[in-house]
Amino acid sequence: MSSPAGAPIRVLIVDDHPVVRDGLAGMLATQPDLQVVGDAADGQAALRQVAALSPDVVLMDLQLPGRSGAHATAAIRADHPQVRVLVLTTYDTDADITAAVEAGAVGYLLKDTGREQLCAAVRAAARGESTLSPTVAAKLLGRIRGRDRDGLSGREVEVLTAVARGQGNKQIARTLHISEATVKTHLLHIYAKLGVGDRTAAVTTALERGMIRLG
Repeated sequence: MSSPAGAPIRVLIVDDHPVVRDGLAGMLATQPDLQVVGDAADGQAALRQVAALSPDVVLMDLQLPGRSGAHATAAIRADHPQVRVLVLTTYDTDADITAAVEAGAVGYLLKDTGREQLCAAVRAAARGESTLSPTVAAKLLGRIRGRDRDGLSGREVEVLTAVARGQGNKQIARTLHISEATVKTHLLHIYAKLGVGDRTAAVTTALERGMIRLG
């Protein structure tokens, strides 16, 4: 169950390096609206902790002992669909990015991400919104550029126009008669095509380029 309105966002940190876990916990502890409720050093422990602690957001490394971060992400999303998984890793290969996104990760950040961006991404993840590191967005763009060289598809324009009008993913899904997961996939493709990492930047860029129009 998600935290009630006004309550801190509950975060579980999953990383096999104790120093990294402690550093992230200390960083997030500076934010009054974020609460680290636990940590785990591998994928199996992550699944147990999610079941026991019911976090809102899991910060997930990809390279873990035993079960990989992508496999753990898929398992968490299958058993606890209300929990958002935000990848935080040093790995940005096409295979890693694809595996994480297909597993259901709501965002993908690299460990050189600054504190403000990381905290903003955790908040976005709790809302079900996607955030990508710029280099990850660029790599996704490279994967889809050959498939669509003419900018945003018609459906992507519809999704981004709805975002620009202030609609959330759930409302967009209802309006367009698609699933929330499909909305998120469209948004990831939009971010990659525009070379941005979040909703606000996507709307701003698309408006500036005349890709979407309001009114």
